[in-house]
Amino acid sequence: MAQVEKRGGLLRKSSAYKKPLKEKVVLMYDEIFMTEDPSKCSPRFWEELFLMKVNLEYLEGKLESLDGEELMKIKENINCLFQHCIQALGEEHPIRVVNALQNLMESLDSLLCAEGSESLKSLCLKLLLCLVTVTDNISQNTILEYVMINSIFEAILQILSHPPSRREHGYDAVVLLALLVNYRKYESVNPYIVKLSIVDDEATLNGMGLVIAQALSEYNRQYKDKEEEHQGGFFSALTNMVGSMFIADAHEKISVQTNEAILLALYEAVHLNRNFITVLAQSHPEMGLVTTPVGPAPATPATPLGTTPPSSDVISSVELPLDADVQTSNLLITFLKYSSIVMQDTKDEHRLHSGKLCLIILTCIAEDQYANAFLHDDNMNFRVNLHRMPMRHRKKAADKNLPCRPLVCAVLDLMVEFIVTHMMKEFPMDLYVRCIQVVHKLLCYQKKCRVRLHYTWRELWSALINLLKFLMSNETVLLAKHNIFTLALMIVNLFNMFITYGDTFLPTPSSYDELYYEIIRMHQSFDNLYSMVLRLSTNAGQWKEAASKVTHALVNIRAIINHFNPKIESYAAVNHISQLSEEQVLEVVRANYDTLTLKLQDGLDQYERYSEQHKEAAFFKELVRSISTNVRRNLAFHTLSQEVLLKEFSTIS
Repeated sequence: MAQVEKRGGLLRKSSAYKKPLKEKVVLMYDEIFMTEDPSKCSPRFWEELFLMKVNLEYLEGKLESLDGEELMKIKENINCLFQHCIQALGEEHPIRVVNALQNLMESLDSLLCAEGSESLKSLCLKLLLCLVTVTDNISQNTILEYVMINSIFEAILQILSHPPSRREHGYDAVVLLALLVNYRKYESVNPYIVKLSIVDDEATLNGMGLVIAQALSEYNRQYKDKEEEHQGGFFSALTNMVGSMFIADAHEKISVQTNEAILLALYEAVHLNRNFITVLAQSHPEMGLVTTPVGPAPATPATPLGTTPPSSDVISSVELPLDADVQTSNLLITFLKYSSIVMQDTKDEHRLHSGKLCLIILTCIAEDQYANAFLHDDNMNFRVNLHRMPMRHRKKAADKNLPCRPLVCAVLDLMVEFIVTHMMKEFPMDLYVRCIQVVHKLLCYQKKCRVRLHYTWRELWSALINLLKFLMSNETVLLAKHNIFTLALMIVNLFNMFITYGDTFLPTPSSYDELYYEIIRMHQSFDNLYSMVLRLSTNAGQWKEAASKVTHALVNIRAIINHFNPKIESYAAVNHISQLSEEQVLEVVRANYDTLTLKLQDGLDQYERYSEQHKEAAFFKELVRSISTNVRRNLAFHTLSQEVLLKEFSTIS
């Protein structure tokens, strides 16, 4: 029962009956949601607002209660709120800055989710990118604390899941998400990492995949156009070999800028979200076959290749229904083509970083059971036209002659291509290690699941042996910078995988015979390697232990050579043949398998799984710093500085 008090003959209700008064900040919020300008009657309205403690719950409720029509009625006041929030960020008074940030984040989130002006949404995203990239090291950007607390994750997902919004804003949304995921990711719990890892909505994941595929495809298309433009003869082709294909004038080289931001977004999706793996294999029309829009293209300023979102004609065309007569593609194929371009010239810092990130992404894919299932699926065959360096001893394969094969063949082709084209003075040791690791993980899956892949394995064996020869020929120079025995051991153990388990995954018995033939044919290279590691393992130098591991790993290869060579020489002597043909050597091999003794080697089909935090943290910190700088530069390039944003927000119609 209500309590009453009797004072001076009057009954007075207790304080429990009093209607609670609204906070002053709530009353001020109510004024913003009126159609009248709140500063007309109170000139100091905005100045006082940012001194008040923010009531996010009330502000959020007011914004959510509005429909699109009601929002348009108060657009002038919303614009003013934005304008004054941004102005307040430059204030010296800390309370105003904090309150402005909280107001701003809540309003940005609501506007991105609302059905309203696409121009307004675009400016919201540009403003967020400005805020995120204020500092090169985004983890030192204290503004992002408010972006963590007042999450815009759901707003980003909504953009990606809705085709019209995705076409307009998908690129900026994906880049923004990639940056937010990397905020203090090793120091504290980042809510964007947690949320991204559990997304299972098919439309959202497919939308993210489409945006990434479109950006990578646009880079591939631009690269191909530039390459064809500059292929005017042998000299031009020779110039193209080393990646200096875009020349502004006789004295200035324009570097090929890779799209590291989109590549980072792909990595985070593959690494964090297992559901995203299915997106890699989603078919779509080949992006290189889009139709040119009718009419002249609008004039746009020149921008660095691969750093801007794809044109709208590419985005809209790619979402058309599949045509049975058109070669289909998917995100993985587009990514492999992109990788084959950026992994060419590792002397350029950006391409080196991009090449490393491509190999890290492939490492994550090669470890995933589901990814391996569709990589090796005989029912999913594609023609994948990888970019190949012009080399004197080989001709460029015509696109129409490319075989239709499971996607894992294209991955292996890419690894072989890297192996044979990067044996140079500035030896990219780290990339070679990652390349061999990808091959090893694919072989482990094939051995485990007994997948007999019809692949030209001899090309891989030949590339690996040539790599060993390169390491030996440049021993002194390379040992001054790298532990080449780590790489040599990985290569030898790949051969041991084929020797020990080849009968479980090589396609035919003749493939196993060809393996032995290749080892016997190139026995001099293995003999030289054994001599080198034996010499260093018997000395008391720094390479003693590393070289010893290679010595032990060579035991079966040496057993094969020592077993078959005398028999081949005897066969030649008995039959008075000076030089045996391949078939004659194979005949000797087949006849003498039974007497060959090999040692069982443990752990050949085991590997250490990829770990970002323990081994790659420094790389990703530097990569994100570079991306942040580049995003900020591009925003400035397109004249979307914070000053212009203020003007745009205040004049939106």
